[in-house]
Amino acid sequence: MANVGLQFQASAGDADPQSRPLLLLGQLHHLHRVPWSHVRGKLQPRVTEELWQAALSTLNPNPTDSCPLYLNYATVAALPCRVSRHNSPSAAHFITRLVRTCLPPGVHRCIVMVCEQPEVFASACALARAFPLFTHRSGASRRLEKKTVTVEFFLVGQDNGPVEVSTLQEINKVGKELGIVPTIIRDEELKTRGFGGIYGVGKAALHPPALAVLSHTPEGATQTIAWVGKGIVYDTGGLSIKGKTTMPGMKRDCGGAAAVLGAFRAAIKQGFKDNLHAVFCLAENSVGPNATRPDDIHLLYSGKTVEINNTDAEGRLVLADGVSYACKDLGADIIVDMATLTGAQGIATGKYHAAVLTNSAEWEAACVKAGRKCGDLVHPLVYCPELHFSEFTSAVADMKNSVADRDNSPSSCAGLFIASHIGFDWPGVWVHLDIAAPVHAGERATGFGVALLLALFGRASEDPLLNLVSPLGCEVDVEEEDMGRDSKRRRLV
Repeated sequence: MANVGLQFQASAGDADPQSRPLLLLGQLHHLHRVPWSHVRGKLQPRVTEELWQAALSTLNPNPTDSCPLYLNYATVAALPCRVSRHNSPSAAHFITRLVRTCLPPGVHRCIVMVCEQPEVFASACALARAFPLFTHRSGASRRLEKKTVTVEFFLVGQDNGPVEVSTLQEINKVGKELGIVPTIIRDEELKTRGFGGIYGVGKAALHPPALAVLSHTPEGATQTIAWVGKGIVYDTGGLSIKGKTTMPGMKRDCGGAAAVLGAFRAAIKQGFKDNLHAVFCLAENSVGPNATRPDDIHLLYSGKTVEINNTDAEGRLVLADGVSYACKDLGADIIVDMATLTGAQGIATGKYHAAVLTNSAEWEAACVKAGRKCGDLVHPLVYCPELHFSEFTSAVADMKNSVADRDNSPSSCAGLFIASHIGFDWPGVWVHLDIAAPVHAGERATGFGVALLLALFGRASEDPLLNLVSPLGCEVDVEEEDMGRDSKRRRLV
């Protein structure tokens, strides 16, 4: 479904399904609440009210189900009626699957998404994931007609009726330029200024490594937030080189930086009320005469020395410089780093849930809640530096960069390596998100992390939809009024 234009509209209008194929999608009890008067113009003259009701009565989702309404031009599909507590109430992953399998073919098509107001954001993101943007297939460039899919939301529950298009504008505005001049530190300047992690990883590549920063500093901001993304544009493993089966696909090792960029652009477009810095740690982990060797010792931006015992554990090195810069130079109160950091993440939390490691129990809960609200699911890792950080003990440096025992919570340990460069006693909030598995589905990227960051920091946005999916509830607002001393760095949750 690549190279398809996706349009979100308040009303998709009426059309014969033979000229504009249609997919109606939602939980079964929600579909039953859609009045015939709303879908009649999209189904007639091919589908009668009796046929519509008969189709609904035949649906038996386990976990999903679908029923053709008219040949292959119109289909109704049902999502799971219930999901577990570790899933998104929107059933976002099933939305993407059903669109890929049930959307009728055609040049101009329509999707009617039926859901409740709190599930709009997650559902919209799930719909967008069904239509990847990138393709280099030769036939795609020869197509004369541009395929389009129009999406209309119909809300059931308290706020029933068509959804206003203004609440979905962030979906269409992510790709627009912000006009912010970036700060860029590149190549030998990284070495001169002490960014030994980024420089050491990328110094052997044809394209030099860099630290790039986009900053948004509005008037009236009360706190400073830094999103730090791992941007390994390709990962060969370095001299600890990957094998022929594990290296293909490493173009996605920049998934953390890509998510931060997408979320930053969307957040600023929707109006972000606090200081926000997007920090990109960019390097290609390559092989060459200048490549970092096992046994080398690098001095990182934090002032700590690292003995390299695995050049394929490079993401933590560049992120260590990134979070140190966010702390020392940007004065961040809250630092979130996002990375395709460890293969072990997929074992620890699976391929649908990212792993979160943080020094704050409140932010751990907020990440899980934000994930369920937006569909980018998250599950906690063990945070216990007093038991795990000794895995990095070195006889000749402050630490090694890879663990001694790979069976001792390696994803947690990898995150703790990053945290150690701002200090385990740092008074701010540090959140590490390992998105190695959910960043892709097969050979396609998922865009994981964009919606998660937007939802997690939704209360700092002027957008009403992002406010709605924020993990901060009214009852927490009341509690925080009494917290006083700690309100600045924790008020978003």
